[in-house]
Amino acid sequence: MAAKARLSQAGVEQRRQAVLRYVADHGALRIDALADRFDVSLMTMHRDLDDLAARHLLRKERGRAVAFPALTMETATRFREGAGLAAKTALCAAVAGRITPGSTVLMDDSTTLYPLAGLLARRDPADGITVLTNSVGLAQRLGAVPGVDVTLLGGRYHGEFNSCTGPEVGGALARLHADLVLTSATAVLDGRLFHPLREYVEVKEAMLAAAEEAVLLVDHAKFGKRATYAYGTAARYGTVVTDTATPAGEVAALRATGAAVQVVRSKP
Repeated sequence: MAAKARLSQAGVEQRRQAVLRYVADHGALRIDALADRFDVSLMTMHRDLDDLAARHLLRKERGRAVAFPALTMETATRFREGAGLAAKTALCAAVAGRITPGSTVLMDDSTTLYPLAGLLARRDPADGITVLTNSVGLAQRLGAVPGVDVTLLGGRYHGEFNSCTGPEVGGALARLHADLVLTSATAVLDGRLFHPLREYVEVKEAMLAAAEEAVLLVDHAKFGKRATYAYGTAARYGTVVTDTATPAGEVAALRATGAAVQVVRSKP
């Protein structure tokens, strides 16, 4: 029997993300069953699970892999960053025009907003945009864009999410006034918004209170789910931007809250 071709590092990571999703769907699975499911040796599956556990994406217990509580793994930056990039880029392109010259913009730690850095880099540096964010990753990307002045809202740093929360962030936001806030949501169901971690809900709410206008960017993958903490409905946002793959019933539920909904098409 011919030996299997050795996967590239990208191929290994693709398999590990598939393992992660499979465990998340089932809650807990025996490691030998996972090895059979993904047609790899028991040693290879142990390596995959050790890597995912080290990144705080699941728990590895005696003989089995266990998913974190609902949706927690979806909040981890390392998992989210490369997911749904085409849809995220389309959403950012739809809202980039709302960022006017001289404006002050709040942005949360959503990786949905990462493509904005490339879009803003195409603009005239004389526009003089100010961005305040609790996301280290977003601050790094926007900090390299000419004409964008970035303030990182520091507090308790969460390495797995590469962002900050806590009273320091909330206190800073209470003293600010922004023209626009751009955020996303981890889960949306029937027009209601959810997040698995309370401290991130607190940051989102403080940002909403500090801004004149609010826009929610949420791609189709976030719909039809709940998480531990509900924080109101889409009515808290003047506009919700989503993509064409979002179920029609969920789009109707967003509109029923009174929010204006913009549906955009993403390139494959």
